[in-house]
Amino acid sequence: QVQLVESGGGLVQAGGSLRLSCAASGGAFSRYTMGWFRWAPGKDRQFVAVITWNNNTYYSDSVKGRFTISKDNAKTTVYLQMNSLKPEDTAVYYCGVHYSGSYYYAEAFGSWGHGTQVTVSS
Repeated sequence: QVQLVESGGGLVQAGGSLRLSCAASGGAFSRYTMGWFRWAPGKDRQFVAVITWNNNTYYSDSVKGRFTISKDNAKTTVYLQMNSLKPEDTAVYYCGVHYSGSYYYAEAFGSWGHGTQVTVSS
């Protein structure tokens, strides 16, 4: 059973950058499609980005051009580079393994980590 641990969150001013990491243990990481979602208070869990097992990437419109998802199979880690951060990016960010269904819905993912808090001040 794969386990995921997110890190790299923090407090940053608007316009700043952060890089999130999602370290995986167990399972066949190179075969996984991995996604990042975020959850802000009072809102549904929101799709952010996904990287397929063969390195295709997809982004939500709200982060396209600002965020970059990547993965390192040797380190069994997925990254989310976040640039030009905005206050509306404030949320807890989670990574998950895609199991079945559309990439854009959290229900298609599982094995969630505990999340990492990102706070962007204006």
